[in-house]
Formats: sequence, C-alpha cells, structure tokens
Amino acid sequence: MEEFEASTAAKKTKAIYISTVFGIAMVLLMVGMLGLILVHANNLSRYIKENMVVNVFVDEGARETDVLQFQRELDNNRYVKRTQYVSKELAARNLQKDLGEDFVKFLGVNPLSQSIDVYMKADYANNADLTRFATDLRKNPLVKEVKYQQSLVEQMNKNLTAISLVILAFASIFVVVSVALINNTIRLAIYSQRFLIKSMQLVGATKAFIRKPFLLYGIWHGLLGALIAIILLVGILYLAYRQIPDLVVLQNPFEFVVVFLGLTALGIFIAGFSTFLAVNRFLRLKIYQLYR
Repeated sequence: MEEFEASTAAKKTKAIYISTVFGIAMVLLMVGMLGLILVHANNLSRYIKENMVVNVFVDEGARETDVLQFQRELDNNRYVKRTQYVSKELAARNLQKDLGEDFVKFLGVNPLSQSIDVYMKADYANNADLTRFATDLRKNPLVKEVKYQQSLVEQMNKNLTAISLVILAFASIFVVVSVALINNTIRLAIYSQRFLIKSMQLVGATKAFIRKPFLLYGIWHGLLGALIAIILLVGILYLAYRQIPDLVVLQNPFEFVVVFLGLTALGIFIAGFSTFLAVNRFLRLKIYQLYR
C-alpha cells in the first residue's frame, strides 16, 4: 500500500513538473515571437530607409571619369551606405522600360542626364540630415541638381516611429504578463511540495539546504522551457521563410541569436527567482497554515 502511494505521489510530482516546463515553454514562446516581430520590424524600418534614393544629377559637360571619382568620394561619406552610377544610356533604357516605347528614337536625341543614385544609411534617412547632405552636395561644381521626396521621408519616419512605439509598448506589457504567468505556474508546482518543505524544516534542515534542490529544479525547468520555446521558434521561422521568401532580406542571424539567448536567460531567471520566492513563502508558514 505504501509503495502504491509512493508511486502515485511520484507520478503526480512528475506530471506537475512536466506541466510546469511546458507552461514556461508556451509563455516563453509568445515572448520569443514578440521578440522576433520586434527584430523584423526594426530590420524592415532599416531596409525601407536604406532603399530610399537621393538622385544626384551631374552637369551635362562633366566627364565620366570625374563623375566616377565623385562617386568614390560619396561612397566614403559617413551619410552614405552605397551608390550607383546611372549613365545617360542606362537612364534611357530604364525610362524606355517604364514607358514601353523608344522615346530616344522618336526624339532623335537622349535628353536625360547622367546621375548618381545615393542610398543613405538608416540613421541619416531623415529630413534634417538629408537637407544638410543635399546642401553640401550642391556646393560641388559637378552637381546640377539633388532630388529626393521630402514629404515621403517625413511621413515614412513618422509612421515607422509610431509603429515601433506601439510594438514596444505591447512587448513591455506582454513581458510583465509573462512574468506573472510563469510565477503563478511555479508557485502552483511548489504548492504541491509544501508538506515536504515543512517536513524537512521540522527535522532540522536549514533554509538554504531546503531551497537548493528546488532552485536547481527551477533553473533546470526554466532552461528546458526556453529550449523547447527556441526549437518551436526556429520551426516557425523556417515555415515563415518558406511561405514568404521575401522575408529573407530582413534576416539577421546575430539578432536571432540575441533573442534566443535573451529568452534562455529570461526563462532561467524568472523560474529561479519565482522558485526562490515560493519556497521562502512556505518556509515562513506555520503548519496549520499549510491546509488553507
């Protein structure tokens, strides 16, 4: 009879621990998904900003060698991520493709100017820095005109900032809720062991001695929960990239590793800290309070 009861208690304890691990994993999975959304939103913002074009039209009489030298100078500019030289012929071919007809043959001459397409670094893709950059460019005798869509830049930055703030606020709220959920899961698991904790205390075990195995189990459960969440997140990313191949341009393995490491640290910390608080709570209770 005693063996049966011991076996039943062991199975019950094992089931509680398994449910605790998967409870932590599911909460961390949601936190991880939100983290990946933040990473992709940030990368999308950067991608949009770095693909906005500033058209620098050069003087008609400028030699191609001088223009290419000017392009190399732009490549070294701290505002610039990359540049692309557009010759008169390339500009004509691009416009012909857009119009669907050969306008050069119709006019008898190519009226387009050679130019340099400048792609700014994301940190400088705002009207203040673009205005300063354009002003400096216009001082160069090779430059005839500098064009960029000022209203579009302003609207783009305003929208991206608003979206980032909304996602960040939602992430902060979700992290707080996640901490509360994991804490409650751990407390319920420790609650089932409250009589064991009190029994060890009654036979003279110190608080540190009683806490140690529970803390190790808590940290282990947090680590397991994080690993399960990471495996599921990798699977979700794989499916997402297969369904939407264009997401590859937003991929940043380093940032993904940071999210996964942060998720692991969060799982271990919350599980360990929640276990510490729960064990301490039951260590402070009187025997008659355990039945409440």
